[in-house]
Amino acid sequence: MKQYLLFDLDGTLTDPKEGITTSVQYALSSLGIVVENLDDLCCFIGPPLTDSFAEYYGLNPEQTQAAILKYRERFSVTGLYENEIYPGIADMLEALEAAGKTLLVATSKPQVFAELILEHFAIRQYFSFVGGSGLDGSRNTKGEVIAHVLSECGISDVAQAVMIGDRKHDVQGAKEHGMEAVGILFGYGDRTELEQAGADWITEDVAALQALLLGDIGGK
Repeated sequence: MKQYLLFDLDGTLTDPKEGITTSVQYALSSLGIVVENLDDLCCFIGPPLTDSFAEYYGLNPEQTQAAILKYRERFSVTGLYENEIYPGIADMLEALEAAGKTLLVATSKPQVFAELILEHFAIRQYFSFVGGSGLDGSRNTKGEVIAHVLSECGISDVAQAVMIGDRKHDVQGAKEHGMEAVGILFGYGDRTELEQAGADWITEDVAALQALLLGDIGGK
């Protein structure tokens, strides 16, 4: 039974596939890299962009920063809203709030964009605090974002907090702070990725996640 529930955004609360992949495609094309199949860019959903451009396309720091600027050029206007909330998420958040849980967001997405997306899907009101990266490059790892959320919310007892996300970065970021983590399988990570990262629980769907967070704990 955890009091503080830290949620990832992309691949956890919403499915941002179209907006993120088309914006990455746009950014790569500006560097002369052509990617026709958007499914090949799903690896960008979740992790910090800085890591993904370097890991998947071998961009150096200067190229990475140029790519991020081009990405935001499209994402901030169009890609932001090429997004869908997962079925059942709003009802789950309402139930968790009614149960007295403190709901928080910890996302690698810039905080300003995260706020807009949550408002767009009418779920911002469920969250006491939204933490994300900075447009200036600050808080560019999930661990740094989680530290920011814990600090801003005055959470000193991490045993009362849990991170919920779909990728290894969510789990690893939680572990940096001695927190437990829930991996979810309706996003963009798979069971192997989450298990290897050290997820304490793994849930198949939103209903199972809700039951877990309300204290009806099952196994991995």
